[in-house]
Amino acid sequence: MYINRINDDFAYIKHYMGWTLASDESVKTMNKYLPIDSEFIKANTELYRRFSELQKNYGQEYNFFIYLSEQQYFLNSAPTSLSYPDYLALKKQIFSYVQDKNLIEKLYSNWSPIHIKDKYYIINIVPYYDSYLICLISADDLIRPLQQINLGGNGIVSLVDNNGNEIINPKSNGETITQKDASKESLLSLIQPRTIVNGQFSNASFSVKMFIKFGTFEKIMIAQLLIMLLAIIVACSFCGIMLYFNILVLKPIKNFSDNLTQFNEDSKPLDLNINKIIELEQANKLFKKLLEQIKIFKINSYEQQLEKQRIQLDYMKLQIKPHFFLNCLTNIHSMAQMQMFEEIQSMAISTSNYFRYIFQNGQDFVRLGDEIDHVRIYLEIQRHRYRDAFTYRIEQIDGMDNQLIPPLVLQTFIENSVKYAVSRVNEVQIRIAVDRILDADEELAVIRISDTGPGFAPEILNKLTSGQPLDQTDGNHIGIMNTLQRLELLYHHEAKVHFSNSEDGGACVTIYLPHPPQD
Repeated sequence: MYINRINDDFAYIKHYMGWTLASDESVKTMNKYLPIDSEFIKANTELYRRFSELQKNYGQEYNFFIYLSEQQYFLNSAPTSLSYPDYLALKKQIFSYVQDKNLIEKLYSNWSPIHIKDKYYIINIVPYYDSYLICLISADDLIRPLQQINLGGNGIVSLVDNNGNEIINPKSNGETITQKDASKESLLSLIQPRTIVNGQFSNASFSVKMFIKFGTFEKIMIAQLLIMLLAIIVACSFCGIMLYFNILVLKPIKNFSDNLTQFNEDSKPLDLNINKIIELEQANKLFKKLLEQIKIFKINSYEQQLEKQRIQLDYMKLQIKPHFFLNCLTNIHSMAQMQMFEEIQSMAISTSNYFRYIFQNGQDFVRLGDEIDHVRIYLEIQRHRYRDAFTYRIEQIDGMDNQLIPPLVLQTFIENSVKYAVSRVNEVQIRIAVDRILDADEELAVIRISDTGPGFAPEILNKLTSGQPLDQTDGNHIGIMNTLQRLELLYHHEAKVHFSNSEDGGACVTIYLPHPPQD
C-alpha cells in the first residue's frame, strides 16, 4: 500500500513539473527577463507560491528547485529543509548534470538516488529546453513511514539500488546491520520463510527491502492463517451438519409432506418410506392406516349412495304405476255402467299391453321407440274414455327409435295434458314432436309435448320455471316432481326440462336429454 501511494505521488509530481515548464506563464516570464527585473521577481514569487501549495499536499519533505541555464539561475521554488552547505553541493551537482544530456534523460525517466554530503537523496529532474525543475527528497524521509512498522526486535527496512547496494544507513536498536548480518538473515529465512519482503517502485532505480525478525507482522500473518483455517473448519462443519440434518430430518419430513399432498391423487401410489426418526415413522404408519380406513369409508359411502338412489328411483316408479292402474280400472267401471262392451274389450286389451310394458321393464333406460308406442297405447285408452274429446299427433324424425331415455317420462306429461286439458266442451289436440339438436358439440334429444288446453296456472308455471318444488300434500303434482328428480339422478343434472304456455293457449313441455352417462 505504501509503495502504491509513493508511486502515485511520484507520477503526479513529475507530471506537474512537466506541465509547469511547458505551460506556466511564470516560467516563460522568467526566461524573458533577468533575475533583477521586477517581472522576473514577480513571476518567481508566483512560481514559489504554486509549489508551496503542492508541497503542502504531498509533504514538507519534498524540496523543489528551478534552474534556468541561460541566466545561470538556481533557486528553491518552495520551502526547503536542506542546510546551506547541502544546498550549495546540490547546486554544483545540478550544474554538472546539465552538461550531460544522457544523464539528464536518465534522471528524468527514473527517480534516482544521489549522494550529497554523506547523505542519500532521491531526485527527479524534468528538463524543458533551457529550463529545469528538480524535486528532491531525503532517503531517510522517504523510508521513515516503513521504519515505524514493528518488525520485531531486530527487524529493519532499507532502500537499495538496482545493484543491491544500500542507499541509506539502516539501523535497528542502535546497531548497524552489515552484509554479514544480512547473510545471516538469509540463512534464517531458509529455516523460517517469509522473513524478507522486497518491494519495487515503478519508474525508479531503487527498491525497498524489509528484514522481518518474527515480530508483530508474523504474528498477524499467523493469526490470519489461523482465522482462515478456523473459518474453513467452521464452514465444513456447518456443511456436514446441514447434510446430516437434511438426510435425517428434512428429507423424511419432505417425504411425509409429499405423502400428504398425494392423498387426493388416486392415480399415484403413496411412497411411505421407513424413516430413521421414530416419531415420523409412527406418523407414517398411522397415516397409512388412516388412508386405508378413508378408502374403505369412501367405497362404503359411495355404495350406500348408489343404493339410496336406486331405492329412490324404484320408489318413484312404484308411485307412478298404481296411479295409472287405478285410473284404468275406473274407466273400465264407467264403461261397464254404460254397457259399452266392445269398448270394454278394447280397453282391457290396451290396458293389458300397457301394464305388461310397465311391469316387464325394470331398467333405468328404454328405447325411445318403445316409449312412443307405450304413449300411443295410453292415448288410445284415453280416447275410449273421452271419445272425441281430443286428438293426438306424434311427429318423429328418422333414426331416433334407438335413443335411450328413462321409462315413463313422456307418460307423466301426457297424463297431465289429458287430466288438465281434455274436457267435454272443446276438442283438444295433443302433440308430441321428437327432434335432435347439437349443443356445444354434444347431441341432444329434444322431445316437445304440447296441448291446446288452458295451460299451466301462473303460480304453478312460476315455480316450475324458477326450480321451486310444487306442493304435493294433497297427492297432486307427484308425477312431475318425481320425473324431475329422476332426470337429475340419472343424468347427473345434465338433462333439462323447460315449461311454458303457448301464445295460442295450452301448456308446452320441452325435454332436453343427452346420451345416458356411462356409469
